[in-house]
Amino acid sequence: MVYSPKVGDPISSLDTPSMIVDLDLMEANISKLMNQLLSTGINIRPHLKTTKSAILARKLSEAGAKGGCVAKLSEAEVICRLGFTDLLITCEIIGAAKVERLVELFRKYRTIRIVVDSEVGATAINEALGKSGIEDPVMTLIDLDVGLHRTGVQPGEPALKLARHVTGLKHLKLIGVQGYEGHLQHVHDREERKKSCLESMVTLTQTSEAFRKEGHNIEVVTTGGTGTAEFCVTVPGVTEVQPGSFLFMDTDYRNAIGTFYSNSLTILATVLSMQGPKSVTIDTGLKSLSTDSGLAECKTLGYTYGVLGDEHGSLTWTDGPGLNIGDKVEMIPSHIDPTINLHDFYYAHRKGVIEEIWPVDARGKVQ
Repeated sequence: MVYSPKVGDPISSLDTPSMIVDLDLMEANISKLMNQLLSTGINIRPHLKTTKSAILARKLSEAGAKGGCVAKLSEAEVICRLGFTDLLITCEIIGAAKVERLVELFRKYRTIRIVVDSEVGATAINEALGKSGIEDPVMTLIDLDVGLHRTGVQPGEPALKLARHVTGLKHLKLIGVQGYEGHLQHVHDREERKKSCLESMVTLTQTSEAFRKEGHNIEVVTTGGTGTAEFCVTVPGVTEVQPGSFLFMDTDYRNAIGTFYSNSLTILATVLSMQGPKSVTIDTGLKSLSTDSGLAECKTLGYTYGVLGDEHGSLTWTDGPGLNIGDKVEMIPSHIDPTINLHDFYYAHRKGVIEEIWPVDARGKVQ
């Protein structure tokens, strides 16, 4: 018999590790975000580097989102091929191989948007498009460093110089500015997070205004994540926010911003071995749960998780009911994005019954 989970099966019948989504909780997260942000008039362009899923992109769009973001060109290739084409690629596209892939993607899908933070990068894309025979310019945003110090041109004259350069290129059309304050997403103190976010927004909006004063047509000012979007939408001049993790959440975001959104995604695991009166081994290790933001947590309180290698983890406890071989538990990821990238499918359930199965379309697409 071939293992083939199907709609209507109980989640208890799933082999493990399996990635499961509580639809009631996920849908509540979507409603909370849309209710909080849509009334501001700011566009919501969710970051799909979290879900890597065209199906979920469409669900978010149906709920009121406008397009989506992806981090990598390879993610855009997959999501566009599956019919969702209103995408902003939020990372710089550098290198001859990647630029050539961008040209071919743009040849098929003229709705994609890109960011640049250097004259070198912008010029290479312009030259490749010039050789391609494509007449339409690619919609381009200047990526601005608003404090993360990861990518982005510096504010002030460096940003203005780059905007002038991009405007002078035939095959790039400057439409906006991106500034991501990623260093603030997990600041635990809400007032500190808000204050620092608003300071970053000053940098972003002042730069966009400086561009306009020089005659640049700035239509899009995009920013924000799950931890800061509520603050970004209050800032005049911001037109778009990019939250992504809110859909599923993780322990890192929960510890930082609280429980406004629920942990709707868990990894279903099985107890494999008894290792003492209050210690068991489960079948979820480094290949099932990421650890860059700390260790996952068991959804059932009272159990402490530990990593035992690629395939194994431990659960220990001091009080309460124990676990036995064959028992199943749900683990809450500490960092949702890299955890999702470890799995092939989402098993979406309602009250324990599988209602939908979604492939992780862009799993492993890191180029």
